[in-house]
Amino acid sequence: METKHEFMEQQQMFGHPKGLFYLFFAELWERFSFYGMRALLTLYMVDVIFAALAERDFATAAVYSSYGSLVYASTVIGGRISDTILGMRNSIFLGGILMSIGHFVLAIEHNITFFLALSLIIVGNGFFKPNISTFVGTLYPEGDPKKDSGFTIFYMGINIGGWIAPLLCGWLAVEYGWHYGFGLAGIGMLTGLIFFWRGIKKNVFGDRGLPPNEHVLDKKVGGIKQGILVPLLAVIAAPIIAYLLSAYQPLGTEGSFFEDQNIVNVIFKLIGIAILIYLGYIMYQANADERKKLFVAVLITFFMTIFWGFHELSGSVITLFASRNVDLDGIMTAAQTNSLNSMFIIILAIPISLMWTYLSKRNLNPRTPYKFGLGLVFAGISFYALAISSGSANESGFVPFSYLLLMYFLLSVGELFMSPVGLSKITDLSPKRIVAFMMGVWFLSSAFAFQVVGFIGKQLAIESTDKNVGGFETLTIYTDGFELIAKYALGAGVIVLLASPLIKRLMGKVH
Repeated sequence: METKHEFMEQQQMFGHPKGLFYLFFAELWERFSFYGMRALLTLYMVDVIFAALAERDFATAAVYSSYGSLVYASTVIGGRISDTILGMRNSIFLGGILMSIGHFVLAIEHNITFFLALSLIIVGNGFFKPNISTFVGTLYPEGDPKKDSGFTIFYMGINIGGWIAPLLCGWLAVEYGWHYGFGLAGIGMLTGLIFFWRGIKKNVFGDRGLPPNEHVLDKKVGGIKQGILVPLLAVIAAPIIAYLLSAYQPLGTEGSFFEDQNIVNVIFKLIGIAILIYLGYIMYQANADERKKLFVAVLITFFMTIFWGFHELSGSVITLFASRNVDLDGIMTAAQTNSLNSMFIIILAIPISLMWTYLSKRNLNPRTPYKFGLGLVFAGISFYALAISSGSANESGFVPFSYLLLMYFLLSVGELFMSPVGLSKITDLSPKRIVAFMMGVWFLSSAFAFQVVGFIGKQLAIESTDKNVGGFETLTIYTDGFELIAKYALGAGVIVLLASPLIKRLMGKVH
């Protein structure tokens, strides 16, 4: 029987497992579909779905945050089902098919199908996203030094998809209509599945990604084979999630406990409370050294949640700001500005990586707490760039595009200071017996970040049914909001920097 090492020796391309490049293109096109749709989503809700509502910005913020929260929370469930039942290959196919259907349904301009489409994308992403990233790791033997560079190549695919998709989908939406933009996103998802299927047919993955055992899919639950039951339940879950998304109105009246809270908000608050209680229980049981490191892991996750909460405004409030108050004439559309973050990540990833290498050789590479603090500082400065843009507004209340460009540049630098190191530090700092749980908490942090996005979006909501809303009134609302965000981000960054010596001691030998 062929060993793993022998199989890898036969399946190399440019010094890496050949399967990496099939996964690279599968993920590139999946991210193309995801970010292409996201670039249009807020504008579509404001201009079509909620166009007749005076509180259309509020409704859009509520739905967008609920969608984002559920998209990332679904990966925890999808990952677990993959580990115990489907395996990575089946999960990727099931997720990709559901997401494709969701994008094509989204191309139908109807309020009911809109929420169903989003729910299909949520369920599909839960199966697809956690598994294709994990699949990359299985291609390399344990301890292979090429693994890190393999993930770098893979993540470059994510950003290429995130860069190109808003440009193409945004152009189609403006020139030919929303459904063409959403339809192209669906075609992107199908293209990704085709690349993955071709990799399987060419046997570049060997025996990786199969179900945990050959009988698990045939095992019956309630008289139905698990291989059939899981896709069936996934489809059944879609209308339930669609209902949760459509229930965007607050549950309570002004002054009540549920003021400004919809069903999804309440669900995530309860989840957050449950996680904190369980973490407290784990810390109580841990020894002194574990307790210190676990505290740092929770702290890192908390600050990462804050960063993502501000970062993900790019798909909501910042897109609306670009549409209403940024002079984009002859440059790009508001939807296309969503490509700027990925563009800067592609440009800056290698230089910043080389900078860390250069500093390491001179023992000057800052440890994780300092990088996190600086990342939040860059985020704060980026929003100050938007806050001061009002001073350069023209007579119609439009600010130069250069301010938006500067904002995305600074925010991308902050992202590269924080995101690449965060995940690895969670695994280093967490006790082995709860690493999987802490990884789940880390991924849920992105889900909770969208609750921050929703809160800010509601505070900066513009009440108007006028599709041409804009001018100095909206400029003042947005720039005042950006200034407040900048203060919070800078404040958080300064706190982390001041506390870094203490955090460094708690981390021990973990760099």
